[in-house]
Amino acid sequence: MVVINGGRRKVGARVGTLDVLVPVLLFVLSVAAASALPHEHRIAVRLPVVVLAAVGCLALLWRRRHPFGVLVAALACGVGFQVLGIRESPLVTSPVIVSVYTVAVQTDRRTTWMAASASAALLVGTGLVFGSRSWFGDNVAMLAWTALPAAVGDGVRARRAYVAAVEERAEYAERTREQEARQRVAAERIRIARELHDVVAHHIALINAQAGVAVHLVERRPEQLVTALEGIREASRSALEELRVTVGLLRQSDDPRAPRDPMPGLAQVPELLASFERVGLFVRHLRHGVAVPLAPAVDLAAYRIVQEALTNVRKHAGTEQARLCLRYRPPWLTITVEDDGRGGAPAPRPGTGHGLIGMRERAASVGGRLAAAARPGGGFTVIAELPLRPGAALAAPGGRAAGEGEP
Repeated sequence: MVVINGGRRKVGARVGTLDVLVPVLLFVLSVAAASALPHEHRIAVRLPVVVLAAVGCLALLWRRRHPFGVLVAALACGVGFQVLGIRESPLVTSPVIVSVYTVAVQTDRRTTWMAASASAALLVGTGLVFGSRSWFGDNVAMLAWTALPAAVGDGVRARRAYVAAVEERAEYAERTREQEARQRVAAERIRIARELHDVVAHHIALINAQAGVAVHLVERRPEQLVTALEGIREASRSALEELRVTVGLLRQSDDPRAPRDPMPGLAQVPELLASFERVGLFVRHLRHGVAVPLAPAVDLAAYRIVQEALTNVRKHAGTEQARLCLRYRPPWLTITVEDDGRGGAPAPRPGTGHGLIGMRERAASVGGRLAAAARPGGGFTVIAELPLRPGAALAAPGGRAAGEGEP
């Protein structure tokens, strides 16, 4: 950064030096060109020529601060040269050329060409009024010498604007790169946490329930203890398998050891319901409409929402009955999980847990929405509406949004 600032200071110093050298050089050349008498082959320095050249060229020292004022001064001197009959060399109008270029660099295209046209009209008109033996050639040359700096200055201005825009975008990208990286990391952490929560919470809840059954059977029905232990083994095996697949998705895509197993979807719902039945939660499964293939992201979101909702029923509702309804009504898939909550389990504290948060995030990630609320007659209802086609926006989801914590 120090080098860049030093480079800018050097550029500024060169510009300041040129702002002084250019007017001085143009003054000398203008006086020499205006004082030369081509027909007499000699040089005669005249006071009006020196005064006009001095005023026009020295005014260029302020051309960057007052471009229009300097242009007016240069035009006045140019008209003076025309009145004196000095128009053979373009050097006598060099202050006008430089002033038009400055206006073009510092303003917009419309202003540039208006200033160039007005300058050309004034100089050419003066030349026509005061006469010229070769008026056509002189006036055409005057038009050309006025239009050229306008075109060059407009091109320079456009180039500088383009470079400035590129530099601004590069600086903005540099400033926001770290922030965007943090946002991507945070989003990925949330996604991983949500996936692990759904996998671990569900299977640990089943294992805990099976273990409680096993403890109960040891004392009363020891002959059924093996069945309970097999349920624990099956739940733990499923948990390990899903964790393996989930962790595998976090590995690099070019890693040959990364597993390629598909993630679960609604096709695995019967197995999911069977796992709940083994721990004493019987789910009535209904389906309305014609089932259609879902996008992988929507399919996974639907499965995880059903899994988490039924896990919450098993953990909190204190009931052995629940209902699951899948309604296919294009362009939406509506998932409804509800229970009667007759077991008298204590109500959860508002704002606790991450189940509802995770389900809402899953629904929103595929363009849907989730609502959860207590039932008037007892129990809880979770309603999720997901698009059958990925990317569809949900305008009016069913149910009202839940404002409290996890059921």
